[in-house]
Amino acid sequence: MAAVFQKFTMKSCVFLLLLGAFTCGLAQGEDGEAEELQVETLVKPETCSVLSTMGDTLQIHYTGKLMDGKVIDSSLSMDPLVVELGKRTVIPGLEQSLVGVCLGQKIKAIIPPHLAYGKKGYPPTIPGDAALEFEVEVVSLKQQTSWQKMVNDVFPLVCLALVPTLLGLVGLYLYKKANAEKPNKKKAKDKKSKKK
Repeated sequence: MAAVFQKFTMKSCVFLLLLGAFTCGLAQGEDGEAEELQVETLVKPETCSVLSTMGDTLQIHYTGKLMDGKVIDSSLSMDPLVVELGKRTVIPGLEQSLVGVCLGQKIKAIIPPHLAYGKKGYPPTIPGDAALEFEVEVVSLKQQTSWQKMVNDVFPLVCLALVPTLLGLVGLYLYKKANAEKPNKKKAKDKKSKKK
């Protein structure tokens, strides 16, 4: 009898866990919250030979909204926003959605909370755990020059190599200074008396 009860209890626990997981999945789906970045192309120019990559500088017009349609920010009444990809000047989801676009392209990006403002949000405009929708038009696309690429790719590595080198040199200097023979006062007096 105890074995039958134990099997029944185990089966019911598994069933309840699956039911709970399924219910949570439905609840998340009903909110309309995105779990992954979704990018949809609204308008793409006929000729699109140059695609944006990390390090490129874009000028964009954008309109950002909450998922209920409330506009939180827009650049349409101002100058275009300048975004250098890889410099983290905008939220991660928007930056990721701008990689691989071309001049004149219009996109719609649905950005999940973890790629936007996260659990804290941006009070009072953006509540915590809010997914965002951005409509973006690429007004200008300037590819990085080879000099910029070198500075962006090589310079940080050189700096990373210099820091331990400089710390090692300072440590070596301090080590040598600490272990250098200090003149003994007695020897100094003896030398003075011999000179006289």
